Amino acid sequence: MKMFASERRGRIMDLLQERKRITVKELASEIGVSEATLRTDLNKMEMDGLLTRTHGGAILNEEQDNETSFNVRQKKNKKEKMKIAEKALEFIEEKQCILLDASSTALELAQLIKDSPIRLTVVTTGLQTAIELKENPDITVIMIGGVVTNRSTSIEGTLGMAILDEVNIDIMFTSANGFSLDNGLEDFNLYEVELKKEIVKRSSKVIALVDSSKIGKSSSAVFAKLDQIDKIITDEPINEDITNQLSLNNIEVVSAD
Repeated sequence: MKMFASERRGRIMDLLQERKRITVKELASEIGVSEATLRTDLNKMEMDGLLTRTHGGAILNEEQDNETSFNVRQKKNKKEKMKIAEKALEFIEEKQCILLDASSTALELAQLIKDSPIRLTVVTTGLQTAIELKENPDITVIMIGGVVTNRSTSIEGTLGMAILDEVNIDIMFTSANGFSLDNGLEDFNLYEVELKKEIVKRSSKVIALVDSSKIGKSSSAVFAKLDQIDKIITDEPINEDITNQLSLNNIEVVSAD
C-alpha cells in the first residue's frame, strides 16, 4: 500500500527513535520506497530539525530524542502547564463532550477534571489520560482506536476515526510543539498530526493549550490553521502584536497568569 509523505516520515522517526542512526539503504528495505524519495524525506526532516544527515543516512538529534519522550515533556514547564490546565477547566460545562489529545498539558487538565464534580464525556487519544479519568464514575471515557508505539503514550494513525461519526465534540483541547502566525498549530509526531487534523475538522470549538515557550516556534507539520482555532490559553501574556494579529483572525488569547 502506498504511503503518504507524512506516513513515511513518521515511520522514519519511529526507526530513528529505536536505533538512533540509520542508512538510506536500511530505510529503503524497511519502508519499500526508492532511495531518492527517502533522501528527499531526510533532507526535509533535517530542515525541520528532526535529524542530522550523515553520509548515506541520518542520525537522530539528541534534543529531538529528549523532546519527543512523553516523560520528559511531562516534567518540562510543569508549573506553566498546571496554570494553563486550571484556566482551561473554566471553559468546560456540565454534560459536554470534550476531546483531550495525548499531550502532557491535556493530562494535567484530565487530572483536574477527575477531581471535579462534573458529568462529562471525554474522547481522548491519550492512554494516560484515559487511565486517569476512568476512576471517576461521572466521566464517560471514549478512546479513539489506532496504533500504540513502544515510546509513545498516544494513539497514532486514523484507524479509529469512525468513532468520531458517533459523537459530537463540543471542545477539542489540544497542545502543540509549536505555534506561529504563518502556520498555526504544529507538532513533531507526523502520525499524530494526521489524526489531529481530522479531529480539528470535526470539533465545534478548538482550544489550544500552549505554554509561552512554544509561541513563535515551528515543528514538523501543521494540524490546525488559524481559521480553525477559537481560543489560545497560555501561561503568561504574549507579545501585543501577536495578540492583535490573532484577534484579527477571531482567536481569543487567554492568559493564565
